[in-house]
Amino acid sequence: MLSVRHISITLPSFELKDVSFEVQKGTYFVLLGASGVGKSMLLEIIAGLNNPDAGRILLDGNDITKEKIQNRNLAMVFQNSTLFPHMTVYDNVAYPLRCKKLKSRQIHKRVVALAEDFNFSALLKRTPQTLSGGETQRVSLAQAVASEPKCLLLDEPISSLDAESRPQIRALLRKINTQGQTIIHVTHDYTEAVSLGTHIGVVEAGTIAQTGTVEEIFHRPKSKFIARFVGIRNFFKGHLAPAENDRTNTGKFQTNGLVFSVLSDKAAGSGYVMVRSEDVTICDSAGLTSARNNFEGTIVDIVPAAVGVEVIVDIGLEIAALITAESVKTLALAPGKKVWVSFKASAIKFVAE
Repeated sequence: MLSVRHISITLPSFELKDVSFEVQKGTYFVLLGASGVGKSMLLEIIAGLNNPDAGRILLDGNDITKEKIQNRNLAMVFQNSTLFPHMTVYDNVAYPLRCKKLKSRQIHKRVVALAEDFNFSALLKRTPQTLSGGETQRVSLAQAVASEPKCLLLDEPISSLDAESRPQIRALLRKINTQGQTIIHVTHDYTEAVSLGTHIGVVEAGTIAQTGTVEEIFHRPKSKFIARFVGIRNFFKGHLAPAENDRTNTGKFQTNGLVFSVLSDKAAGSGYVMVRSEDVTICDSAGLTSARNNFEGTIVDIVPAAVGVEVIVDIGLEIAALITAESVKTLALAPGKKVWVSFKASAIKFVAE
């Protein structure tokens, strides 16, 4: 287990303030946050490339805060290649093994096995400058895991790759993790975090705003910042009234003069509700629906999304619906048009304040 305890550092451009989290063995832990909040600096402190002003790093109970880089039993892969340009691919992968003074036969066996496992056997005699971005990251990852580190540190390892290479490297990273390798991965891309991570730590304003499983972070974010950052547009503050009766668990959530029906077993009180854009439907008239929440509003914007089209409707507050481009055309949706939005009580998640 790797434990980060109360790490702080102040630099001209930003600071990390009392950062603490733990990464269990075999976990794929993603540090997720906007650019410039200190994610990479935190990774470098763990690796030993920078020293914190305060705090400690523990690995399996041993304090490695002041330990030399080569003695930490960690490995790091950066966004851009750090392979030795004058060495062949074979020698690059073999380098950390030679540093550990393994016998030539052991080194050869390990390098060949990694090349086959990571799918670059045909590249062993090549030099780094002749490799594509995806090939370079395959070799970099093999070099990093060659000496079997206790934790693999990844700093935006996919962000500079082309569209074809990204899914291949993601698949390789998942494979490395399923083989038992503990990973800490820094990224600003929440879709990357979802596709890879088993656990996530959200970095906000120089500290860890929330840690948890992927489901906990994306379904139960603890703040508006986290909800917005991970792509949840419909996140509203208000007050939950007690359930109408014990059999239905349907309560009333009041926000900005509106009342939402909410299916929740949470205690009444102040908090937030969130509704995924995918769970909001749009009609051009008030029709028959099983949804408990139906509101008339005015379209204020229509925005192309990564998948589908996001329609923003003012119902007394702005709510986003993610629908298909075909639906936009069929319903003749346009800014200024009156529509009805609907969502089920079960589609609303309530988070107590």
